[in-house]
Amino acid sequence: MTHNSIDEVILKLDEIIATSLQQQSYLGIFAWVYKRTTEQIRTEIEQGTFEDNPRLEQFDVLFANYYLDALQKYIRGETVSKSWEIAFDSKDEKLTIIQHLLMGMNAHINLDLAVAAAKFMEGKPIADLEHDFNKVNDILAGLLNEMQSKIARASILMFLLDWIGKRSDEKIINFSMVQARTQSWRVANELWSLRGADREDRIKQVDPSIYKLGQFIKNPPSRFLKMILRMISWFEVKQADRIIQLLRS
Repeated sequence: MTHNSIDEVILKLDEIIATSLQQQSYLGIFAWVYKRTTEQIRTEIEQGTFEDNPRLEQFDVLFANYYLDALQKYIRGETVSKSWEIAFDSKDEKLTIIQHLLMGMNAHINLDLAVAAAKFMEGKPIADLEHDFNKVNDILAGLLNEMQSKIARASILMFLLDWIGKRSDEKIINFSMVQARTQSWRVANELWSLRGADREDRIKQVDPSIYKLGQFIKNPPSRFLKMILRMISWFEVKQADRIIQLLRS
């Protein structure tokens, strides 16, 4: 199913959130954060923030379709990337809120974004997209405090990850949406330079490394980090529907 506008994407995200509420599925956590960021991108497009606003909307919709298509394939029992598979397979597991969120971000930003950018700019200079791509980074960085405060409603000790992150190089702590997008841009340029089977082969090579980061997020080998996540979990809201309601309020 292809969605053709940001409005259609947001409506579909609303459906996913509503289903997650009914099914007590943690998939609604990523869907809500994605909806909020997509709404902000729509606002910025309406305000003429970007160098080429119609082009940015087309790109944003193409990007969103990678996630929405992967989710529908997963629901139908079809094959999806390993990066998405680990995130979707965890939909009923009582991980911390931040783990559920980061596994979705890992698959969609580290893999889908690079693939979407290469596809979107096929036959055109990919550098033409770079200014608006980076402008999105600025917008997402501006949403960080809002996102953190909303998640803190359901996870009162989440601030520990920020505090520890200043003293640690643990990947799960230092996972940054903007840093991930910067890395994704580098991969996008590499994929853009390839064609046909060569590009598909490279995507298949990139996917396992992103899957490994998903594994790290889900089950970090560090005893210290496991202890911190366990502590955060003790004081978190556990019911998926309640978490989503707190995020939306």
